[in-house]
Amino acid sequence: MATAMAKGTTESLKEQNRWQRSALRYLGRSRSAQVGLAIVALAITLSLGAPIFAGTDPSAMEPTAILQPPSAEHYFGTDNFGRDLWSRVLYGGRISILVGISVAAATTLTGVLIGTVAGYFSRLDNVLMRAMDILMAFPPILLAIGVMAILGASLINIIIALVIPYTPRAARIVRAEILHLREQDFIQAARSLGMTDFRLITRHLVPNSLTPLLIQQTFIVALAILAESGLNFLGIGVPPAVPTLGNILADARQFLRTSPWMALFPGLFISMLVLGVNLLGDGIRDVLDPRMRR
Repeated sequence: MATAMAKGTTESLKEQNRWQRSALRYLGRSRSAQVGLAIVALAITLSLGAPIFAGTDPSAMEPTAILQPPSAEHYFGTDNFGRDLWSRVLYGGRISILVGISVAAATTLTGVLIGTVAGYFSRLDNVLMRAMDILMAFPPILLAIGVMAILGASLINIIIALVIPYTPRAARIVRAEILHLREQDFIQAARSLGMTDFRLITRHLVPNSLTPLLIQQTFIVALAILAESGLNFLGIGVPPAVPTLGNILADARQFLRTSPWMALFPGLFISMLVLGVNLLGDGIRDVLDPRMRR
């Protein structure tokens, strides 16, 4: 009987591998994923290559070029200190992308850890999930503002402040998958063969619970980018002298009528970046969700 169960486990894993290869082929054909990937790739290329594409120091001031409109010399115009907005937007995009990816990666790790422990060990489930419910009771941006007020203004503190409110979403997704998977036949077969809890979790439960979490985390990247810009716009993120999209928008508030380009271009960059991430997430969801694929 154990041999038959082991054979069933092997067949289940082979079927999963075939499905994953098929999903990758569908992903290459998804228009939503292609458009989103193109937008995100362009934004990342411009931001990471800011020293090459910008051409000027984002903090360099030109007193003779204050509030100049877009031109061949300054593609996005200049701000109220004569700083080149093209350069500042590209350098600001680096911070937004860094925060978005860092928050998604950190919430994945914490969410997998908390969700797996809660889903697999029933005694800890109630305690961990009630703690997650308490965090989810607060709007993410308000909780992030409270954390920033305690920790102070810095880039690492922004990431920490956003990881805390977005971790419960990841944890609940992983917990739900673990609760479902631990009753499946291939898990029961592996347990009957003497596999330890640690090996069962790391080799079977966690890998098989990552698909819905991957879809969710693409949207967490977009939410983190918006939240980071909002925190900097409110003046509780990084210092005002650091070129971030939120700081640029904060400086542009008093010049919306006379110099609208100060708010237009950083706002467009944020919108296009978030749109690209959401389209990529939609494409991944369409591919990985069997109901959408049918």
